[in-house]
Amino acid sequence: MKTSNVVLGVVGGLAVGAILGVLFAPDKGTNTRKKILDRANKAKDDLKDGFDDYLDTLSEKYNSLVKSGEELLEKGKEELKTLEGKVNP
Repeated sequence: MKTSNVVLGVVGGLAVGAILGVLFAPDKGTNTRKKILDRANKAKDDLKDGFDDYLDTLSEKYNSLVKSGEELLEKGKEELKTLEGKVNP
């Protein structure tokens, strides 16, 4: 299972649990709605943070792949020059 799916599942589960906990707690309607809004905003922020971390990881992997590709290209160019030197002395 991918890390991003686990993070989304955990954050989603926490959000649902928090909302259900607030809905079943005995309190005034205005207080309950405020608690739901506060917890929903926190869940949104947590989800955004998790997504930002996922994008950072993805960006790092992309940059690493580009760098590896560039290094491989340079190595191939050097080997080609070496082969050309052996064929055309």
